[in-house]
Amino acid sequence: MLNPVPLLIDGEFRQSATTEWLEVTNPATNEVIASLPCARDEEMQQAVASAAEAFQTWKHVALPERARLMLRYQHLLKEHHDSLAQTLSQETGKTLADAKGDVWRGIEVVEQAANIASNMMGEMVENVATDIDTYSMIQPLGVCCGITPFNFPAMIPLWMFPLAIAAGNTFVLKPSEQVPLTSMRLAELFAQAGAPKGVLQIVHGRKAQVDFLLQHPEIKTISFVGSVKVAQYIYQQGTQHFKRVQAFAGAKNHMVVMPDANKDQVINNLVGASVGAAGQRCMAISVAVLVGGAKAWLPELKAAMSRVQPGAWNDSNAAYGPLISPQAKERVHRLIQEGIDQGAVCELDGRHCQVAGLPNGNWVGPTLFSGVNTEMSIYREEIFGPVLVCLEADSLEEAIELINRNPYGNGTSIFTANGAAARKFQHEIQVGQVGINVPIPVPLPFFSFTGWRGSFYGDLHAYGKQAVRFFTETKTVTARWFDDDIPSGPNLTINLR
Repeated sequence: MLNPVPLLIDGEFRQSATTEWLEVTNPATNEVIASLPCARDEEMQQAVASAAEAFQTWKHVALPERARLMLRYQHLLKEHHDSLAQTLSQETGKTLADAKGDVWRGIEVVEQAANIASNMMGEMVENVATDIDTYSMIQPLGVCCGITPFNFPAMIPLWMFPLAIAAGNTFVLKPSEQVPLTSMRLAELFAQAGAPKGVLQIVHGRKAQVDFLLQHPEIKTISFVGSVKVAQYIYQQGTQHFKRVQAFAGAKNHMVVMPDANKDQVINNLVGASVGAAGQRCMAISVAVLVGGAKAWLPELKAAMSRVQPGAWNDSNAAYGPLISPQAKERVHRLIQEGIDQGAVCELDGRHCQVAGLPNGNWVGPTLFSGVNTEMSIYREEIFGPVLVCLEADSLEEAIELINRNPYGNGTSIFTANGAAARKFQHEIQVGQVGINVPIPVPLPFFSFTGWRGSFYGDLHAYGKQAVRFFTETKTVTARWFDDDIPSGPNLTINLR
């Protein structure tokens, strides 16, 4: 068995006693780099029980102490930033530059977790009635859980457990079975920062392990990022078991290109936003809506896309890496063929891409479609590959209507030089995250990641103030004290110890 990945239970990195193991592979070569255990029920129970026990003491730790843990943690993450990125690159195939960005966006959330005290402040009104005051307190919930995807193995776990733990909860993380190594390294650094035993647990596995977490009565919240069908399942099962759930699902993100936009900026941003990270990100731009005269820019867009190519993680000339698995590659190939069969014009076909020296990698080259309509599967489905489809519109109003008909609402952007057009777009579009001359409008962590409609199931979103509310509950106290009860007299002493 090659490089067995441990579990983290009760503060101990331990080998599982399971007989069911999965292979972790390098997507650039498909060589096995580690063996992953599917945790036994007894091990899952031990992890949850340890988190529940740790909560009984952790919830009483002073807020400044929790914040200082996060300060130490973000310092260690920065110190080990490059080595974390290398680990991440080897299990995801991401280029080193992309992997560094993945790690850094996670660090930004940890920095916000260090500001937890100001986000845990309640409210007070004095004299709501005669001699009666009312005030609220923000308190942690208990054991929280995160189920994370393959495409951002540093950023998305760091969306979850630092804020939950800083708010006074404990946490059980189940990372993607395809990319467990980064999460384990994050946990090692968290322990090195001084995290108490049991505050963070890590378990591994597939659906059976997820179902265990969804059904366990001790777990109070579920955070999930992944595909639409799984997000729906997580939300339904989690809420049926009376848990608070935030489930981030699929996307079909559109960029509206107005004819008055800066053409060079549009093309550069559109290429990077569509094929960057091999298109394997829920905020990738996978649809360009060319309005009016912008339709004439298609040949230049095609030429720009044809110049970018995938490659190994340490190839400084590579624009992006491989897809995560042969199955992912086959799915993208199938959708490209369906687009051709359904009448779209395949301007660039990336199915025959090869990378020198890496013949077994899951490579797909940049792929561009024109002549696409909203009935085609390449428009309706989230491709999750380096594929951009182009639609045309005669007006901004038509573009807005097109986007609002789409079932997803994760992100969108408009490129224009006209402020009135931008304002109309941001006001009327029914999408949670909007970019104006910004292709991928992922907010910094003092805001929240606010996907809408079919891209999100739940009420409170990831990171920012909404995440703090997700991981906490509000207690409201109404207090009355009577003047007659104030002690008096010469023998009155006050013990301040």
